[in-house]
Amino acid sequence: MATAKSAKKPVKKPAAKAVAKAHTTTIDATFLLPPHDEIQIMIEEWVAEDVGIQDLTTNIMIPADAKADFLMNTRQDIVIAGIEVAAEVFRHMVPESKVKVLVKDGTVAKKGTSLMRITGPARGLLTAERTSLNILQFMCGIATLVNEYASKIAHTDTQLIDTRKTVPGLRMLSKYAACIGGCRPHRLGLHDGVMIKDNHIAVHGSITKAVAQARALTPALTKIEVECDTLKQVEEAAKAGADVIMFDNMSAAMMTKGIALIAGRARTEASGGINMDTIREKAESGVDTISVGRMTQSAPAVDIGLDVTISK
Repeated sequence: MATAKSAKKPVKKPAAKAVAKAHTTTIDATFLLPPHDEIQIMIEEWVAEDVGIQDLTTNIMIPADAKADFLMNTRQDIVIAGIEVAAEVFRHMVPESKVKVLVKDGTVAKKGTSLMRITGPARGLLTAERTSLNILQFMCGIATLVNEYASKIAHTDTQLIDTRKTVPGLRMLSKYAACIGGCRPHRLGLHDGVMIKDNHIAVHGSITKAVAQARALTPALTKIEVECDTLKQVEEAAKAGADVIMFDNMSAAMMTKGIALIAGRARTEASGGINMDTIREKAESGVDTISVGRMTQSAPAVDIGLDVTISK
């Protein structure tokens, strides 16, 4: 929340948990970002939702010719993701403003680090500030949580991956932030891979028949994954020719047995019941990938604030 220089200092909060050892992405994740024109449309929609017909408080309280100098700071240790998207909110809403981005996505920023400086017409910048902060806190929250999960399994060969559990309308921004934090994308949507689950199996009567149906109608290079919750299903899926076998809510010991049954015939994924306390043990089972829905579905927003000086 913006505060003028004359405002009282905020109540001191307990120290935030430090970001895990840096384990951010080493790949260029920009391919996951929506095109610039799409981001502009998203910003228009975000602002319209927030402002309505006008920013009543700002228009009443702030003179039309007032100028503002914003300094955006992080109030906890975070992984930066979405800094240019947040900056674009100010550029789009207040074209005459000057925006200087001070950090890059993927940076592990310590508490107190300055992230961005914005100067320009006070009314426009004050109207834009919450929208900019909201998206940056959201994306950095995902990247920071992913970073912590990734650091738990950095000593293994297991790859952390995300899921389709994203806020509607924000999928690609969420997946970009997750990739920045240190994981790789799973399916981008229902269109780019076959995931056979219990309901699909029930319709066809068996995993074998379901895989055969998928193989007959799926483009040749498209991967087919089968969700399994018993070792019997694992063996059937491997024999049926599944490319990937998901261990759904299995213990690490059960997964180790499943990997032995598969014997290299398919890649493996662990999903369900994965948290900070269980991910290390499950990765040490030798599974190829681990997906965690909560990374993009319910990552807590990080604490970022704006210090504002307004001059008439």
